Amino acid sequence: MNKRITTKDKILQILKKDNEISIRDLMEYFSISEVAVRRHLNDLLRQGFVKDREVKQEIGRPFHLYSLTKKGHGTFPNQYETLPVELLEDLENLHGKTAVNELLLKRKEREENALFLQLENGSFDEKIEKMIELQEKKGYMIEYEKKDDGGYEIKNFNCPIYNLATNYGQICKNEKDMYRALFPKSEVIAHACMTKGQKYCYWKITKPEN
Repeated sequence: MNKRITTKDKILQILKKDNEISIRDLMEYFSISEVAVRRHLNDLLRQGFVKDREVKQEIGRPFHLYSLTKKGHGTFPNQYETLPVELLEDLENLHGKTAVNELLLKRKEREENALFLQLENGSFDEKIEKMIELQEKKGYMIEYEKKDDGGYEIKNFNCPIYNLATNYGQICKNEKDMYRALFPKSEVIAHACMTKGQKYCYWKITKPEN
């Protein structure tokens, strides 16, 4: 028995094929009312699966074009979760574990250098806030708190490379080494890690020593 396609699913499929579409062109695919389609479309906009942009005309009122967001594209089957792990496994089979570790170390050095450029100036507090801002742009979901001793407790509830880190623990070690390099006068302590079964990754970065 085939799964029934909902109106929202159908809208997502149309946008996947058409890239951008107006409500007038979208209605050609539906027999239900425009009010009903707009209700589902607005739900998808609010949930972040769809985005819109306004198009101005020389004559007449502006109209909107709708397209998928990255989140919307992510609703379709893909190999993003498994492909990176499979590629590392292939590399390990061809050239050994050392080659994988060297590749992951190269990745760490690239990220570390990029963060260094952003954190080069500023106080300890400013560097912490900027570092978290940059990590959140990569997909991390972070809460942090400054403690009475001047250090910070940092909790990450989403790891965008969780599948990789679960299969290759070197990634978590590299991350800790990166934080130590970014805050050389602080102590970096890892209290919990999602790859070890905890609900979040939990770090403490102490106030820099004088």
